[in-house]
Amino acid sequence: MSAKPDLKIVLCSPRGFCAGVVRAIDTVERALDKYGAPVYVRHEIVHNKYVVDGLKKKGAIFVEELAEIPENTTAPVVFSAHGVPKSVPADAQSRNLFSLDATCPLVTKVHREAAIHFKRGREIFLIGHSHHPEVVGTLGQLPPGAVTLIETAEDAKTITPQDPDNLAFVTQTTLSIDDTAEIVALLKERFPNINGPHKEDICYATTNRQLAVKKVAPVVDALIVVGAPNSSNSQRLREVAEREGCKIAVLAQRATDIDWGKFGNIASLGITAGASAPEVIVEEIMDAFAERYTLHVETVSAAEENEFFPLPRQVRPEAAAE
Repeated sequence: MSAKPDLKIVLCSPRGFCAGVVRAIDTVERALDKYGAPVYVRHEIVHNKYVVDGLKKKGAIFVEELAEIPENTTAPVVFSAHGVPKSVPADAQSRNLFSLDATCPLVTKVHREAAIHFKRGREIFLIGHSHHPEVVGTLGQLPPGAVTLIETAEDAKTITPQDPDNLAFVTQTTLSIDDTAEIVALLKERFPNINGPHKEDICYATTNRQLAVKKVAPVVDALIVVGAPNSSNSQRLREVAEREGCKIAVLAQRATDIDWGKFGNIASLGITAGASAPEVIVEEIMDAFAERYTLHVETVSAAEENEFFPLPRQVRPEAAAE
């Protein structure tokens, strides 16, 4: 039997779960422990099939709209990490549903910024991707027409506000740092008085994972991003790898997604994971490569992360409340 070829694995750090994702998943699990099954969850709690399937097995029921939840239920209803339009908690309250808000605090920060700009009478631009649940939630914080979505640099070049001197912008938290910087630069060039966030809206986890990929992508033959196709931050990691010159940059939800034909002649492989992808899948993919190669593993770090977000009050451990 011939010896397996060598393969250098370069792990990006940080990768995988961020504090907002941990908080959201823990919220569902604590609700199941405290109140029992079922626990209803509006939309995927985070964009990862492995995580969602694991919670389903424990008794979580995922719905897209509150209308799918039975009348008169006393079961908890959890709002996903991406945030929801204001109409959703209002609807839950009108139906006397017991709701738990697992919105990431960094998304809530964007909601508050938008509300302050609106209160001050400013026309608001939201830089983001249409139909993404986070964007739908942010747009839904204010009356229709109060926020205009900007998706591309072309939008930034052509948008015509009512009052160019009374503008503000906020952004989706999971965007490409570089793409967003280009759009913001165009807006500031056209509208010098535009009000931006005091602290950048793109979250620390998105930024740090992209910085790690920027370090690794130019020095490996291929890079795998563990993440789901509908995960914005995972898709941005793949795009960053391509932009940094990595010839083979792919997204994989599980090891079974790997197209081995693409990885036949590589000597080095970078691996990262989107903010909603669990480390167990990184290990699963490394095991799959270990069956075909002799692995030599190193880690490249771009930042240290120690952020922690407290759980919603209703599901905090009793000890923490004392």
